[in-house]
Amino acid sequence: MATVPPVTFDDIREAAVRLKGIAHRTPVLTSRTLDALVGAEVFIKCENFQRIGAFKFRGAYNAISRLTDEQRAKGVAAYSSGNHAQAIALAARELGTTAVILMPEDAPRSKLEATAGYGAEIVTYDRYAQDRSALGESLAKDLGLALIPPYDHPHVIAGQGTAALELVEDTGELDALVVPVGGGGLIAGSATAAKALLPGIRIIGVEPEAGDDTKRSLESGRRVAVPVPRTIADGQALATPGEITFEVNRRLVDAVELVSDEEIVRAMRFAFERLKIVLEPSGASGLAALLAGRVENLPRRVGVIASGGNVDTERFADLVRAGNPGDD
Repeated sequence: MATVPPVTFDDIREAAVRLKGIAHRTPVLTSRTLDALVGAEVFIKCENFQRIGAFKFRGAYNAISRLTDEQRAKGVAAYSSGNHAQAIALAARELGTTAVILMPEDAPRSKLEATAGYGAEIVTYDRYAQDRSALGESLAKDLGLALIPPYDHPHVIAGQGTAALELVEDTGELDALVVPVGGGGLIAGSATAAKALLPGIRIIGVEPEAGDDTKRSLESGRRVAVPVPRTIADGQALATPGEITFEVNRRLVDAVELVSDEEIVRAMRFAFERLKIVLEPSGASGLAALLAGRVENLPRRVGVIASGGNVDTERFADLVRAGNPGDD
């Protein structure tokens, strides 16, 4: 008997209904310059224009909206390097509940400030010495809160999949979809939606070279842990893929490509100068893979999810300047 997947296309369509009028239907950007550089028609789903500046709002709102009244009355807990934290904080506020969020002490200042600004209580930890999932579970249990993890949750994954659903609805036929990979929630939801609508589409994940846990895991057929990566792509600085996301991605993801921090910075600069949009490092990794030629046999029509734009002015300027040492 066939096993029912943890997230189905129907789950994603239901999430789209819950998010209608709440989440932004983000624009799809095209560029003839980009097309000429990579040799394909590229369609960029601009989740940097999503509420809180990243795709994470989709999954956070969908998950909290599905809690019981009793659970929402007690509040929610989460752990995150930044974007899920902001998403949970805002979604909790929108849905009339409270949030306590565990964040790494070295999280970008802009993400810490934004999370607090949405009304969440923040507890910090050392991402290189402490296990955030264990800490988060303990925090939620001690306080009696519903834990909403950043990716390993069916309702979170379903919410994230609405980005790809919108992209396919807006662009029509696509031959490939390029998606940044951290814990795997965005690509799991995206692959579920895209392959339901376009069975022949190639799903290509992108990770930073320093954090290739999903690539290694898919190649070995089991979840592999790597040291917590030190990369500018803080949203992708994870040691191992999630249990649920890995089970989805091992069935649906066709390949995972790697990009260097330098290639990410070049993509951020290209997006700013030529596309007129601001992307954070994690949000630019998919575009980086295309610009660096990391995707072999690139087909004719390619979608790419620009997953977020949460980077403050000072860090953005420092990264771009460091990536171009010859410039004044």
